[in-house]
Amino acid sequence: MNKTYLLLGSNMGNSKEQLLSAQKNIKKQIGKITRLSSLYQTAAWGNTNQPDFLNQVIIVETRLSARETIKTILSIEKEMGRIRTVKNAPRVIDIDILFYNKEIINDNDLKIPHPEIQNRNFVLSPLNELSPNMKHPVLNKTIHYLLTICKDKLNVKKF
Repeated sequence: MNKTYLLLGSNMGNSKEQLLSAQKNIKKQIGKITRLSSLYQTAAWGNTNQPDFLNQVIIVETRLSARETIKTILSIEKEMGRIRTVKNAPRVIDIDILFYNKEIINDNDLKIPHPEIQNRNFVLSPLNELSPNMKHPVLNKTIHYLLTICKDKLNVKKF
């Protein structure tokens, strides 16, 4: 069984409902959700002229490979109405693979661990809630430590 950490995010429509819908689809198509962080509200990152995001990290046990997981995630996003336009645009749902076991994958179309984890409080805060002592397999630093040194100053608060 593989253990993957996924980041869910939404800032269009009823974001809380979108995250719940994403969880149901993930359970059905990817695997068992074993843990969920609290919901976190965050100002938009990158393109700041848009509504705040709700974000959540979930831990999923799956029999799928990393490639099968990302393919399924893209399908779920599309089913839920995500249309990819410009980078950092508002979105109904966004699902990112943060970690997949302790694997390091650095292909053009798949990068695990997610390359921006250490730069984003909206990722580190819910990750820290679930697994503060987990070590990032590339940076070899704990999630808690990465959160304490993160330069991202966007306000992240429990929803």
